[in-house]
Amino acid sequence: MGVAITELLEGKEVKPEELSGKILAVDAFNTLYMFLTTIRGADGSPLMDSKGNITSHLQGLFGRFSNLMEKGLKFVFVFDGQPPELKTKERERRKALKEEAKELYEEAKQKEDVENMKKYAARTVFLTKEMIVEAKELLFAMGIPYVEAPSEGEAQAAFMVKKGDAYAVVSQDADSLISGSPRTIKNLSISRRRKMPGSYNYQVVNPELLSLKDNLERLELSQDELIALAILIGTDYNYGGVKGIGPKKGIKLVKKHKGDFNALFEEAKWSETFDFDWRKIFEVFKQMPVKEDYVIEFKNYDKEKLINLLVKKCEFNEDRVNSTLDKLDKAKKLNEQKGLGDFF
Repeated sequence: MGVAITELLEGKEVKPEELSGKILAVDAFNTLYMFLTTIRGADGSPLMDSKGNITSHLQGLFGRFSNLMEKGLKFVFVFDGQPPELKTKERERRKALKEEAKELYEEAKQKEDVENMKKYAARTVFLTKEMIVEAKELLFAMGIPYVEAPSEGEAQAAFMVKKGDAYAVVSQDADSLISGSPRTIKNLSISRRRKMPGSYNYQVVNPELLSLKDNLERLELSQDELIALAILIGTDYNYGGVKGIGPKKGIKLVKKHKGDFNALFEEAKWSETFDFDWRKIFEVFKQMPVKEDYVIEFKNYDKEKLINLLVKKCEFNEDRVNSTLDKLDKAKKLNEQKGLGDFF
């Protein structure tokens, strides 16, 4: 999911080491799409095994999160369930764009136009059921728990943070803040580099912690007003927002009407852009179903399962997999020794 208020939000840099020992709720679909989009070959094609099966998502999961686990971070992944009915149009729009990008990619491929191949390849990404199953299989083998959300994953993750079962949501989107998460972390990686989609270039980024409380106070908004602002300027349920209204104009209107949302959306001329009531989206955000009886249980990794999935099935380099696991073992022993020293 994606809301358009990101440019209005401010965060503070945080080092991965500062998050050691904390449980972080990862927006699984958001993360998997990121890996599928950015972990690609020079021509834009995803990483694949010899049978043509895509492995970019598994490369990203195993590589990034094993590195973060070495630093003592703990993760619980949250997978999307049934999307709200209002999201149907947006899903259809995205599918059409991907089909168009696929055609442009094939044209570029025939012309051996590597630059455009890279450009369009990243726009063709589909997260398949098989990829989701593989991701869950890998997480289980790594000892990382996951939760199945009844609907939107970021809303479930936000609920878990609000409940105190996780410290923050990990996502590149700001949707979890709209769903009421006290904290969201963006750009979480050890390398502090992010590959730009459709490019060879990397951007230097630092992990960033966004506080809902701090942003609401700075923007002088209530949580409901933040939701109204998001609806004005665009969500997955009303792509593009109200015509002619961007973040800056939107926040002025929200502050002007001070919680009188009927007057707000009337002045914004909502009905000239959309043929349904804005309240439907507001209710989706406020009443998103979440699972309350989830279980978060951390286990040791299962080496046999990891070798079977990554090496035997997906053809990862066995030495690299073993080297990663050795590093995890050493980090675990070191953390245990530190904990024992603190106890005495």
